[in-house]
Amino acid sequence: MNQVLLLLGHIGAVARLTGRTFSEMLKPPYEFPLLVDQMDQAGLGSWSIAVLTALFTGAVMAIQFAVGLEPYGASLYTGKLVSLGIVKELGPTLTAVLVGGRVGAGFTAEIGSMNVTEQVDAISALGADPVRKLVVPRVLACLVMLPLLTLLADFVGLFGGMLVTMDEVGITWRFYVDQVIDTIDVGDLMHGLSKSLFFGYFISIIGCYVGLNTRGGTEGVGQATTRTVVAISITVLVSNFMLTKLFFTLAGG
Repeated sequence: MNQVLLLLGHIGAVARLTGRTFSEMLKPPYEFPLLVDQMDQAGLGSWSIAVLTALFTGAVMAIQFAVGLEPYGASLYTGKLVSLGIVKELGPTLTAVLVGGRVGAGFTAEIGSMNVTEQVDAISALGADPVRKLVVPRVLACLVMLPLLTLLADFVGLFGGMLVTMDEVGITWRFYVDQVIDTIDVGDLMHGLSKSLFFGYFISIIGCYVGLNTRGGTEGVGQATTRTVVAISITVLVSNFMLTKLFFTLAGG
């Protein structure tokens, strides 16, 4: 029971931090240099993880479907299944889990280190808002960069699936591309990108929240980063199910 109350307390605190963050986000002047710096760290610094994950995920999916469908004479449809799996589910979810672990832990380590060395208190003492200076740029950066990383991961994953499908099934690249175009529409693409927008919010707000509440010196920072990675992974996986159910309900599916 105590654990449930503690969890509800954290959820309420994150909700309050979210309200403050989006309130400050709408107020000028806007901190564009801070935003660009965080976009560089959150997006450009994470593209290699997204690309490698998507490439081999697409390749593994292709070989599994190609071999699994061969006894039924349906291996020619491998491209359709790979494209749906990558664009709607695995692309946004795996990108969020892996990139989120790196980015969220980084946010917690940076803000947590500032917190335990009383730099956050110094920002407040100087008349500035720590939420505006520390949280807003990181949340905005993730909201912008995670959908872009997901889009990159989608294309790379489809490319990896194409290479394996061509080798296993013996089709041409043109046939594979035609299958992808026939299967995926704008709604499917937006399904995955909409999820990544929510995932970007979860990653950034959890990382910042844990960082702002870090205590106990350098040891506390290490423990906080571990909690952040676990919390982000669980939140992304649970919210993926809930968002999928919500989107299908809204679409009448």
